[in-house]
Amino acid sequence: MKFREIVEQLADTIVTFQTLDEDLEVSGIASVEDAEPGTLAFIEGEKFAHQIESTQASALILPNDETLQNQARERGIATISTQRPRELFARAIALFYQPFRPEPGIDPKASIDPSARLGQGVYVGANAVVHGGVELGDLVCVHANVVIYPGVKIGDRTVLHANSTVHERAQIGADCTIHSGAVIGAEGFGFVPTASGLTRMEQSGYVLLEDGVEVGCNSTIDRPSVGTTYIGKNTKIDNLVQIGHGCHIGSNCALCAQVGLAGGVTLGNNITLAGQVGVANRAKIGDGAIASAKTGIHQDIEPGAVVSGFPAIANSLWLRSAALYKRLPEIHQTLRQIQHRLNDRS
Repeated sequence: MKFREIVEQLADTIVTFQTLDEDLEVSGIASVEDAEPGTLAFIEGEKFAHQIESTQASALILPNDETLQNQARERGIATISTQRPRELFARAIALFYQPFRPEPGIDPKASIDPSARLGQGVYVGANAVVHGGVELGDLVCVHANVVIYPGVKIGDRTVLHANSTVHERAQIGADCTIHSGAVIGAEGFGFVPTASGLTRMEQSGYVLLEDGVEVGCNSTIDRPSVGTTYIGKNTKIDNLVQIGHGCHIGSNCALCAQVGLAGGVTLGNNITLAGQVGVANRAKIGDGAIASAKTGIHQDIEPGAVVSGFPAIANSLWLRSAALYKRLPEIHQTLRQIQHRLNDRS
């Protein structure tokens, strides 16, 4: 693809561009460290300016910074300047790569109940099972070995990757992606303590995913005893995430790997939970809050807060505490010396 064609297709977010070769060919995309001649890479900010001197990329997406543009120009590198380099690079990748998606059709080894309703352009792969009362929208893609339980509704263009499972009555919106091994709508961990031991509470609710939700490999979203477990529009869930029964998650949230939400947790919109964050039963987290990796949240978090540690405290306080942690042996020794001196005086 010619450089000028890339510029034309990304023009709506480009501030400026420049090349010394009007016919420059771009064969693919790469990281700035691994780029080869003919590839397009990106620099996210001034912190990485030194990489311009060593990269072999023929074209770079840069911040709207004249110093960086001049630095690249001196090396003869074509440049595209934008306010949001990472976002533009993400769009550039899509010009060169599209994930595998089979042509519409039903594999002869698939099992589809006669009562299931399939939209236009649907694909169902080998050994997939579609139970009764299922509704698949247009252009839905169901890869091999997927199991869809009765009464499930799935919106247009949603993709279910191999070996994922969707349990009864779950509702999945349009343009969602369910990755391999994910389980949507399995029974929540509902048991009632009695004199004779734990008694099962049937989980009669269901899971609802709004449009644009992505669920990573081997993640689980449980259904509740009554009502719904709700995932808001455009929320992204990483691999190995556990979402307990009855949780309510807002839109545009990011839940990174190994996050665990106990039952009844409520997340607002635009929340980020980094890797291995744990949230206790029925805790509420306000809009825009961020929890750093391994944070343990046992109580409600205010909107916009940034928290860390176990139990969670303000990130600024946690950073100061972490800086002191490695000095604890020294502090302990000093305190013992002071104690000895006080004892000697007495």
